[in-house]
Amino acid sequence: MVAEILAGIAPEAELSAVAGDADLREALDLDSMDFLNFVAALHERTGRPIPEADYPKLSTLDGVVAYLGGTDA
Repeated sequence: MVAEILAGIAPEAELSAVAGDADLREALDLDSMDFLNFVAALHERTGRPIPEADYPKLSTLDGVVAYLGGTDA
């Protein structure tokens, strides 16, 4: 799910080359709007509210998986 969302936001990015602990914004050249679209898509796909205070937890793939509790990430 996470890879699918990121592929929609950054279709030119090589997602397989992004390390789990790499900063997504840097690794995928995401601007702030792209990142907000990513968070919004995570919310829509999971139905889970994601407060702005938690955005830093979503800065890496490892962080996203941990935040979502490993649910189909």
